Amino acid sequence: MNLVEKILARASGRERVQPGEVVVAKVDRLIMHDLSGYLTSKVYEEKVGLPIPDPKRVVLVFDHHFSPPTEHQAEVLQHNRSWARKHGISLFDCGSGNIHHVAMRRGMIQPGMIVVGSDSHTPVHGSVGALAVALGNDSHAGTVLPYGKAWFKVPQTVRIVLKGTPPVGTTARDVALWLVNRLGEGSLIYKAIEFSGPYIKGLSFWDRWLFPLLCVDLGAKCGFVEPDDTTRAFVKTLPGGDLGLMEFSDAGEAASIREFDLSELAPQVACPPTVGNTTPIDAIAGTPIQFAELGGHGGGRMEDIRMAAEVLRGRRVHPDVLFNIVPSSREVFSEALHANEGATGGP
Repeated sequence: MNLVEKILARASGRERVQPGEVVVAKVDRLIMHDLSGYLTSKVYEEKVGLPIPDPKRVVLVFDHHFSPPTEHQAEVLQHNRSWARKHGISLFDCGSGNIHHVAMRRGMIQPGMIVVGSDSHTPVHGSVGALAVALGNDSHAGTVLPYGKAWFKVPQTVRIVLKGTPPVGTTARDVALWLVNRLGEGSLIYKAIEFSGPYIKGLSFWDRWLFPLLCVDLGAKCGFVEPDDTTRAFVKTLPGGDLGLMEFSDAGEAASIREFDLSELAPQVACPPTVGNTTPIDAIAGTPIQFAELGGHGGGRMEDIRMAAEVLRGRRVHPDVLFNIVPSSREVFSEALHANEGATGGP
């Protein structure tokens, strides 16, 4: 069995599972943002009404309307605060950071876990060797909160093997964007994607992070990187880092394998209207823009901030462009401030 199948077998109390089977499995972590938390809480209180037996499994992060633009959105946050207090749910209030970065950096996601969430980018936690999938709010209210379980159809696995050394200037983000274009948006409906090969193995954890994020664009159920020494080293940096569920194993079975050589891949740009509409940067260089943001689920990492600082060193942002930088977490914000102090000799 591959990693996804092993996790589902363990969590459902079975020795083996195979693609196409439906299993009921124990959920280790439920992560919600302010909007999904609000919808889930309303259904839970109005239609379920049971105690939450293990509220410590539940994480609620305010990251969509952390600066509420309307009175209604402010009331949503207040409702969520009251609901979290009522049930003892872990709450990260406004200004904590992006939901997935907060959950990961606070040590709430570990290898081998089953992680569910309403946010479509929940599969990103496969970067640490977890099985992470997006479920609907009613599933959270009806099965995950009161019973700590959810049902899963075991997906077929597609193994993506990346090899070759890209030219200087081509980053992991370029590779990820290009891969959506090559595979095709919506081409891997309900599949599990294993990202592997020498290129993936050579990446840092936070560059691996960019690949399971692609699941929402490809239509996949989940994505993952097989845990290895890089995973082990990263997990040890987390609060309460636990390697208890981590497995070092062979790759296991895959329904299909696709290989890509990155040796000549140029830097890429994703153009409107979708992520998969990528083109080499030379094709659109010089096109005027009005707004740029460094942030989101895949942005706002320290790696992104360092690259932006390097590109802008000795230069200025064009006066017609608004460049917005949103650190992904409090930890990144603090690290960036200290890096700036070290570069300038003071605050």
